[in-house]
Amino acid sequence: MTSTSAWTSEELDSIGNAEELQIASLRRGGELGSRRTIWVVRVGDGIYVRSVNGPGSDWYRGTRARREGRVQAGGVGKDVTIIDADVEVNDAVDTAYRTKYGHYAAYIIKAITSPEASSTTMRLEPR
Repeated sequence: MTSTSAWTSEELDSIGNAEELQIASLRRGGELGSRRTIWVVRVGDGIYVRSVNGPGSDWYRGTRARREGRVQAGGVGKDVTIIDADVEVNDAVDTAYRTKYGHYAAYIIKAITSPEASSTTMRLEPR
């Protein structure tokens, strides 16, 4: 039994339909870092994010310290655990990004679905 609870269907819908998500990682000392605005997708009952600039981006590196943070999207604000996603979900996450954000320029979609970005795919679990 884990200490995390599942997203409600309303939260999944709200976050999944939001254009963007704001994320702030919990720092080693327990304070929240700067909020970053990123894209977010829903795959099944999971909420996923990734770093378009790959593992070198500041906000992604910030998630590594405590693997916890706070997100806001679609009117939902939650403390979350940040879990590295299984590689098996990457194709479904790529498809979700292409479907949701396909109205953006092709080079942007190519960047968010690149192997470098895919290597940073994270699942957000409410805590």
